[in-house]
Amino acid sequence: MIDTPMLVDQYCHGVLRTELGLGTFEARLGQGAAPGTTLFDTQTGFAVRRWCPPLLGLEPHCPPARYLARRRELGVLEAGRRLLRGSGITTYLVSSGLPDDLTGPEEMAAAGDAEAREVVRLEPLAAQVADTSGTVVSFLANLAESVHGAATHAVAFAATAPLADGGPALAPEPPGPAAVRAAVARWLAGRRVGVEPTDPVLLGHLLWTAVATGRPLQLHAGPEDPAPLTGFVRATAGLGTDLVLLPGHFHHRHAARLAAAHPHVYADSGAALARTGARAATVLADILELAPFGKILFSTGAQSLPELHVVGAHLFREALNRVLGTWVTEGAWSATDARRVAHLLAADNAHRVYGLR
Repeated sequence: MIDTPMLVDQYCHGVLRTELGLGTFEARLGQGAAPGTTLFDTQTGFAVRRWCPPLLGLEPHCPPARYLARRRELGVLEAGRRLLRGSGITTYLVSSGLPDDLTGPEEMAAAGDAEAREVVRLEPLAAQVADTSGTVVSFLANLAESVHGAATHAVAFAATAPLADGGPALAPEPPGPAAVRAAVARWLAGRRVGVEPTDPVLLGHLLWTAVATGRPLQLHAGPEDPAPLTGFVRATAGLGTDLVLLPGHFHHRHAARLAAAHPHVYADSGAALARTGARAATVLADILELAPFGKILFSTGAQSLPELHVVGAHLFREALNRVLGTWVTEGAWSATDARRVAHLLAADNAHRVYGLR
């Protein structure tokens, strides 16, 4: 058994403060269920049923209806507290700005009996600035002030949208001032309160503004091909900002290759592991095959359900034990090296990248 006493969940969101029925709970497990079927019949659903019921006083693999009844019996706060504390996560880096009624870093820290820090998402930050800025000039000035102000307390920035349009926001140079002013003018003229930016020029401006702070920048690759990242990655080399790639499932290999090729690039393992359940060890072995061990970071990628924090943490630990334990048994690795690498992935790399020590 490879011990990982510390887990830094380097990419996650808060949990819902409201009670959930069966349908609304299932909707948070994933998407794509056919009529008359259930999202509990997925790798994620089976993992929830394996790891979470014992934390609420039930047997593993109990029926979903029984599990949710126990969850309601305890109440959302107590159930969340038991689940988060049962995950074994010691530090949460909580991505802010999602529209749901989610807990923030302080609430996550209290519920999980853990440390918690904020990762500021750039798009909702820009929307907040736009809500109080009447002109292009005031918006740009207020945005620069807000980003640099956030850098004084946040451990990192994150951007979600840049790959959604094929990558123009990730051009290998900052957009010019005239183009930025025109993009802001178009956006302010037609937007409604709270609407986040989607214009690639404005998104590019947000990214380069964050890069200038020197804080790490998390980039969501989403389900699309993250290849457009390559030019942006090369352009940011040597600027003092680390990039942490958050690849969607199936794209973990490309992210790992970029991490191997560029000193300032790191690869998250969370999204790739969390959706693969019993296959998590195979995915982790893929990542370890391609990226240096000092470049891989643990996360759960969890959002809304504390169960997803539990599942992400357990799948990671189980995958580590299967993969590294096999290599130790076969004599390919020493037990000492396996423990050291496990600690790198679980917490030490995140401590170094985000300056948590």
